Amino acid sequence: MAANPPQSALWENVDRASLGLFLDTRLITQKGSMNRRNHCSPLKLCTALLFTAALVILCGCGNANSKSAQASNTPQAIPVAVATAEKKDVPVFLEGLGSVQAYNTVSLKSRVDGQIVQINFKEGQFVKQGDLLIVIDPRPYQVQLEQAQAALARDLAQQKNAQLDYDRYQGLVKDGVIAQQQFDTQKALVNQLEGTVQTDQAAIDNAKLQLVYTRITSPVSGRIGLRLVDIGNMVHAADTNPLLVITQLQPIAVVFTLPEDVLPNVAKHMKSGALTVEAYSRDDSTKIATGKLLTIDNQIDQTTGTGKLKAIFDNPDNALWPNQFVNAHLLLETRKDAIVVPAAAIQRGPQGGAFTYVVKSDKTVEVRQVKVAFTQANISAIDSGLVAGDIVVTDGQDKLQGGSRVEPGTGKPSQQATGTPGQ
Repeated sequence: MAANPPQSALWENVDRASLGLFLDTRLITQKGSMNRRNHCSPLKLCTALLFTAALVILCGCGNANSKSAQASNTPQAIPVAVATAEKKDVPVFLEGLGSVQAYNTVSLKSRVDGQIVQINFKEGQFVKQGDLLIVIDPRPYQVQLEQAQAALARDLAQQKNAQLDYDRYQGLVKDGVIAQQQFDTQKALVNQLEGTVQTDQAAIDNAKLQLVYTRITSPVSGRIGLRLVDIGNMVHAADTNPLLVITQLQPIAVVFTLPEDVLPNVAKHMKSGALTVEAYSRDDSTKIATGKLLTIDNQIDQTTGTGKLKAIFDNPDNALWPNQFVNAHLLLETRKDAIVVPAAAIQRGPQGGAFTYVVKSDKTVEVRQVKVAFTQANISAIDSGLVAGDIVVTDGQDKLQGGSRVEPGTGKPSQQATGTPGQ
């Protein structure tokens, strides 16, 4: 099947035909003027002239359309946003969901029965270890102490008298003045009274201890919550409800979870030293505090396939509160001299392979296969396929193919790969 001639050749043929027709018309006109014998009618002459003019106009439009078609066939530059691949140290973070836990939570209860006569704290107050918080009426226990001391004094006197008799009986039994049985009875009495004295001393110690229990002090430094009792309330050692709750906020703990697959790697890096953990807000946008990883739990939750980790934070500004929801970022390591690009530059092919569009010096793009080491936040670290200084397309890839001409920087503002993953 013969190929169609180019459009420009067609219009060239039309131009020649119209020009020939125009010359033939001129010739007929000239002949008619020289030879009146032809008697050519004016109507036919006008028709020929109009047909010629129409052909000339069509020829001009055809040339203009030809030029327009040629201009449209010229490839146009596609506006894209670009970024430059950089070589830099990149921290590797593992992220997990967690909650804040008080380092110590103490629910104070009374260890004696009695009436509250003094409260030395305010709600929300920060207290130190050993501060006096509540005083329970000590008078009943003071009376018990005095009774125990009196019993001790009585029994000591009896013991002293029994000991003197025992010393006398030792000489008399040798001389045969008293029977051996009487001597043995006296010795048993002395031993009995010694036991009584010891019992009295224990009663005194117990009474003193009860007096100590009437003064409730803070076992840890922390913050007091809402008050649960008032002056005049009767409290008992058997009560289930606490008198107050103290939470230790400095330091404070964060418990978070990570997939079980990464736990061996975390344990390996823990041998090299304490790992840094950063706590971020619920929306993962604001850094709250920085602490250290304390330990990994001794078992994995089979229902979720995750393990628990515990980190400790100094929390000097009390930015973390118990039961607060946080995002924990565990700094596992820092990759030295890694090639990084914005994550938006990485595309996925039909087979799942990663590639990116690299802008060459002639402002055309080539498709470059890459191997991504990891992606965090908006940064991707590249193992192979790119070098520092390569310019990659970060926006507008849907209009590109290999060899497309681009205009860098005319799309969305270009983004440099300068962010820190996890921040």
